[in-house]
Amino acid sequence: MSRRCDLLDTGPMSGHNVSHSNIKTNRRFNVNLCVVTLPSDTLGQKFKMRIAAKTLRTVDFKGGLDGFLMGTKNHKLTDKAKKIKKAIIKKTEEAETAAA
Repeated sequence: MSRRCDLLDTGPMSGHNVSHSNIKTNRRFNVNLCVVTLPSDTLGQKFKMRIAAKTLRTVDFKGGLDGFLMGTKNHKLTDKAKKIKKAIIKKTEEAETAAA
């Protein structure tokens, strides 16, 4: 299983461990992934995902999964997130046409 966020595709970064004598050895900074179940208010479904803790804080700040996806540009999202966003847009458009 890859160490990537299911929403923003955040992956591990590389860098150096620097010793006291300034010797640099390569290391890897892994993403802090959390397995969470996020509900979508519009779709009435729950989605189980592995997302970064930083992304989870942003999702909470934006008011849930729907608010996060609608406020994020498509080129930043993964294919799975784009699919959910497309379903949310379709559902809201259907609700608007039914109300009109």
